[in-house]
Amino acid sequence: QVQLVESGGGLVQPGGSLRLSCASSGSIFSIYAMGWYRQGPGKQRELVATISTSGSTVYADSVKGRVTISRDNAKNTVYLQMNSLKPEDTAVYFCNAIHKIHRTEYWGQGTQVTVSS
Repeated sequence: QVQLVESGGGLVQPGGSLRLSCASSGSIFSIYAMGWYRQGPGKQRELVATISTSGSTVYADSVKGRVTISRDNAKNTVYLQMNSLKPEDTAVYFCNAIHKIHRTEYWGQGTQVTVSS
């Protein structure tokens, strides 16, 4: 069983930055591909970025160039650095973990990001 706890959300003005963190516990972090997803008001959950066990990254077109996903296997943590934030980035951001072999999937409880002046 994997537990994922997100932190770092909050209220930020347009153009500002936030760094989200997702701390993992309960299993070997390095064998999980990690990802960030978001769900805006009245919208479906969507991919923001993923990072594989080897460090390969994938980004949604809507955040490319503004967002960086990274992982620290020693700290069992995945990060999402978000810059040049826009009001349309307002959403609950969820951390996701997928076992690289068994494909077992886990979700965090989410952290709210609000971009508003």
